[in-house]
Amino acid sequence: MNNWNELYELAKEKLNPRMITPFIEAGGVAAAILTDQGNIYTGVCIDTACTLGMCAERNAIANMITNGESKIVKLVCVMRDGSVGSPCGACREYLMQLDKNSGQMEILVDYDNKKTVTLEELVPDWWGTKRMLNLIEAE
Repeated sequence: MNNWNELYELAKEKLNPRMITPFIEAGGVAAAILTDQGNIYTGVCIDTACTLGMCAERNAIANMITNGESKIVKLVCVMRDGSVGSPCGACREYLMQLDKNSGQMEILVDYDNKKTVTLEELVPDWWGTKRMLNLIEAE
């Protein structure tokens, strides 16, 4: 199933860079995630002067979790200029902790050529692997 065009377009539609107040800027980056159940969730970045904002990926994840899901299979981040971007370090960590199979999640890194990487490639030698394996064995 190749949903990259749909994911990209849905994320791009959410781009809307704007100042909410002199302290909060939003919408400069947008993300779309596809879950293992086939649902798509989106989010935009919210940057704040107090640094308590959130990235577009975490906003989309919050939307997904609010709707009862937690397993992502594909992720695309769209930057202000329409190019795709890669999740920041904090988002990579957050994504790794979501599910035992998060490392296999595909992330679009080149829209024109549909080049993807797995989250595991972006986070090699993840510190939580052993702890996650212990959880899997306990299931």
